[in-house]
Amino acid sequence: MKTRLSRGLGTLFAFFVLAGCATPPGTANTSANDSPLSTKAAQAGTFGPQAFGSAPASGASAAGSSLADAKPLTDDGSDISDFHQTGRASWYGRGFHGRRTANGERYDMHALTAAHRTLPLGSYVRVTNPATSRSVVVRINDRGPYARGRVIDLSMAAASVLDMRHAGTARVKIEGLTQQEARAEMNETLASNSGSNSDK
Repeated sequence: MKTRLSRGLGTLFAFFVLAGCATPPGTANTSANDSPLSTKAAQAGTFGPQAFGSAPASGASAAGSSLADAKPLTDDGSDISDFHQTGRASWYGRGFHGRRTANGERYDMHALTAAHRTLPLGSYVRVTNPATSRSVVVRINDRGPYARGRVIDLSMAAASVLDMRHAGTARVKIEGLTQQEARAEMNETLASNSGSNSDK
């Protein structure tokens, strides 16, 4: 009788172990209502590489509520044109595409956006890669990076413009812009892109 009972318990235990292994990957990154977690929550909740050149969030940095308290920049709001910073940039792409960013919109790896720890959500900055002399204007729509030694996490599209996708990280210079400056620069970029496309 004892043998049958222990065999039955062993079979039941093996069933539960195998059932746990059969859980499809990625289910840990969705909430109970099947909506994707934010990029911040996904970084805090997983242990593998988070983005190209990024590491998982530490408990202290992920829990910092002050990062998410920044107000969006409006035409009559905060002026960050005096903001200047240099440091290492990284980028994040496919693993976060479609997830919620800190400002509530879905992350689009093809858009010119970035994550920063403290700049107001909705603000614009010019990021320059001194090694290639390339620069790009991005809108801050997310919080991060959570890896030590990084100052900004760029979208895949922005990393491509700066020619740093292959390297994964690059030393960059960040300059704050007013929304008027950002609009003027983006209009100029659009005009130069449409001009170069019509030449082909």
